[in-house]
Amino acid sequence: MESPTSSVLDALNRNPSSLTDLTISAVRQGVANGALQPGELYSVYKLAEDLGISRSPVREALLRLAETGMVKIERNRGFRVVLPSPRDIAEIFSIRLALEVPAARRAANHSEPAPRSKVRQQYKSLELAAESQDIAAFEQHDQQLHALLIAGQGGHRTVRLVNSLRDSTRMLGVSTMGQERTLEEISLEHLPIVEAFEAGDGEAAAASMKEHLTATGRLLIQKALKATGSGDSVDQIWSEFAD
Repeated sequence: MESPTSSVLDALNRNPSSLTDLTISAVRQGVANGALQPGELYSVYKLAEDLGISRSPVREALLRLAETGMVKIERNRGFRVVLPSPRDIAEIFSIRLALEVPAARRAANHSEPAPRSKVRQQYKSLELAAESQDIAAFEQHDQQLHALLIAGQGGHRTVRLVNSLRDSTRMLGVSTMGQERTLEEISLEHLPIVEAFEAGDGEAAAASMKEHLTATGRLLIQKALKATGSGDSVDQIWSEFAD
């Protein structure tokens, strides 16, 4: 029987800058495609074997992922993918709001014709993925679009931080796609941000980014509350971190 981690390799793009990055990509892909399930115990040795690399870069990768809260390492046993709690999600989105809203404002205020065309092209790819109901492609273009919208002039550290934060919520079915909102609805939420970026309107870009992230964060908290059976309310949890 094929192991969960070996199936990751079929879809893995083997062009990362190091073996540690290779492992991080494999775990992220495994979470995204469901090969790695929250709560299950996975062997570090088996992951290294499936990837065809030594254990040392695998351990380093897992330590980095543990820092983001995506996995929990159990000494001498292995690792588990961690399902974020409702309050984890609220904290993650409070950080994303603090990072992405001002970044979107700066990027829009300093946008040039070439970056604008890349943003529009990426948005068109997002629309096409929504039309074809390709959730994997949609998530990829969503992440790339956000990266373009917040990178601006030298915002690459912000992009890396945001991508790590996004990883932490992938266990909830990547996002709210196809359940609380359709792909088309999520795509349309990005349009005001894209248009503000193209117009060089930083305030409008920031406001639209805040509205989009708030909607997404609150829906993910609601999803997590259903999964845990908690009696807390979305408003209560959101106000603790994001208001």
